[in-house]
Amino acid sequence: MKSYEVNFDGLVGPTHNYGGLSYGNVASQSNSQQSSNPKEAALQGLAKMKALMDMGFQQGVLAPQERPDVAALRRLGFAGSDAQVIQQAAKEAMPLLVASCSASSMWVANAATVSPSADTADGRVHFTAANLNCKYHRSIEHPTTSRVLGAMFANQQHFAHHAALPAVAQFGDEGAANHTRFCRAYGEAGVEFFVFGRSAFDTRYPAPQKYPARQTLEASQAVARLHGLREEGVVYAQQNPSVIDQGVFHNDVIAVGNGEVLFYHEDAFLETDKMLAELTSKLAKVGGKFQSVCVPRSAVTVDDAVRSYLFNSQLLSRPDGSMLLIVPEECRSNERVWQYLQGLTGSGGVIREVKVFDLKQSMQNGGGPACLRLRVALNETELAAVNPGVIMTASLYDSLTQWVERHYRDRMTENDLADPQLLLECRGALDELTQVLKLGAVYPFQIN
Repeated sequence: MKSYEVNFDGLVGPTHNYGGLSYGNVASQSNSQQSSNPKEAALQGLAKMKALMDMGFQQGVLAPQERPDVAALRRLGFAGSDAQVIQQAAKEAMPLLVASCSASSMWVANAATVSPSADTADGRVHFTAANLNCKYHRSIEHPTTSRVLGAMFANQQHFAHHAALPAVAQFGDEGAANHTRFCRAYGEAGVEFFVFGRSAFDTRYPAPQKYPARQTLEASQAVARLHGLREEGVVYAQQNPSVIDQGVFHNDVIAVGNGEVLFYHEDAFLETDKMLAELTSKLAKVGGKFQSVCVPRSAVTVDDAVRSYLFNSQLLSRPDGSMLLIVPEECRSNERVWQYLQGLTGSGGVIREVKVFDLKQSMQNGGGPACLRLRVALNETELAAVNPGVIMTASLYDSLTQWVERHYRDRMTENDLADPQLLLECRGALDELTQVLKLGAVYPFQIN
């Protein structure tokens, strides 16, 4: 049976703005308060989805969330009609209104952790929504994320869904941004690679001093248990605390893996040699041959990696066994990074080609190509069981492009977020989107 890795990209929401909400994310903080362009952001994301589909890759789309989240503001004490809640929040606590308007759900690498059926005890694809409890504006996402994923992967014979872990610091979970899977083929048993920033209970593990470590070892272990993963099919690794303090807030800012290959920076991990040996040994036991591609700090500094998002790229397998690297335009703009990539593709190694995409609107908020997609490995039967409304086709691309053109503003500032009309615009757009994607009722305004 054939198997595929399907990339489900996040559709950028209508309230895309530069709120500077993500402490530890250099791009998010440095572009705070600038004017954004939600329409351009959504169209840039859709262009990437269509380009990958046209290259022959399986591509899907994941819907954005209802924003502003008026219910979240009500839980914080704001009262009255929806318009009054927004106006009161704008007057008394603008940072809370900005947080309630965040379009950060576009970065669906943080939506959930996904384990394919070849790895799990019950032979189903398992999803655990990420609690994202390190940041308030992201911690409010997981209830809608769970409903959307449930509508996309609804067949209980093939798919299992778990609620987010307890929303406390000890179980901080950032989803697939700190999870990768290695395998010989997507439909075969593999090794799941969980990267954590700190341990909540074991003081032997060091922690960063400047920025928070968002993923805990305990959260990763809990997800592995929920998914029924075998001990011999899991490797845990600690992210280097010093790179977290340099702006590497998720592992996918400093490493990316696919198939049998890990592409990573020299300073990405602690005890790197031990980790590589464990990955090599465990992958060999399921018939795979692990390969690592280390980018030396002498060629690309951590600062280069953070500013260019070299590692927040998509590493994709081509039919001939070679790999394609999808990178943002910022990689071409960085002389050292671009020089390294030219040497990499010309070296005769497994990564043979680099394709560049303009994702400026997402990049300025701190998310690159890898942030924008959730990878789901599926066999033919499972792919056929996915809600067909969310699988990208030329027709769906046209429909979504027209939908964006109809509903999205081309400018968003803090003042726009205080406009009660924005909520009505967003609800109207999302109500139509659920019909386009055949999701049913997934948003609070549709349910309540």
